Amino acid sequence: MVRLDGNGGPEDPPPAWATADLLAQTVRTAAAAVNLHTPYWPALGEHELTWGAQLDIRPLRAFGAGEGLADDAVAAYVAKYITKGANETGVGTDHRIADLAEIDHAPVSRHVRTLMRTCWRLGGLSELAPLRLRSWAHTLGYRGHILTKSRCYSTTYAALRAERTEHERGPDLADDPNTVTESRWRYIDSGHTPGAALIAAGIAQDLARNREIALEQTRGLPAGGDR
Repeated sequence: MVRLDGNGGPEDPPPAWATADLLAQTVRTAAAAVNLHTPYWPALGEHELTWGAQLDIRPLRAFGAGEGLADDAVAAYVAKYITKGANETGVGTDHRIADLAEIDHAPVSRHVRTLMRTCWRLGGLSELAPLRLRSWAHTLGYRGHILTKSRCYSTTYAALRAERTEHERGPDLADDPNTVTESRWRYIDSGHTPGAALIAAGIAQDLARNREIALEQTRGLPAGGDR
């Protein structure tokens, strides 16, 4: 998303001549002008990088006013595909890969396995050694966060946590000085209580006996008969 502010920053409106149509045309011109040639490497050759021909440039409307797409709808759309992309291609494994054979046995989809193999193969090229792709093949070569934020146009995680805490407390407890927030947790116990353990043992015995009866019937033996 591209926006144009005045000289004073986000709170300063843009000048009158800076219309949405002019900004859209500027984006089209910039996209068409991008032309980057990568350095020539014997193993990779030389490539020309440009923007694709498919450009969908439309103005956004804020707070439900005006014409164009609603900004909250676009934000939801972007969030959806960021989450989708992270789930489908950002999984990888939770540990680093030691060799190529380990990728073949990784519990990931075929698509993710292909991306991991590509990182491993490219990581063996001397031209790409500074990227340390083999060290990060388990995360598909990526070792950062999927998002960047600006304090001018976004917020901070501390502010988000504070807003969430206030929302969970509700309007009645938000300003109550006696409200206690427990943020330290400790492990106490796990498993069944003595009574629940007896019930679980009985259920396990019943399941085992049902399996025995089903097996005997499959073999043509009377239930509980001699084997």
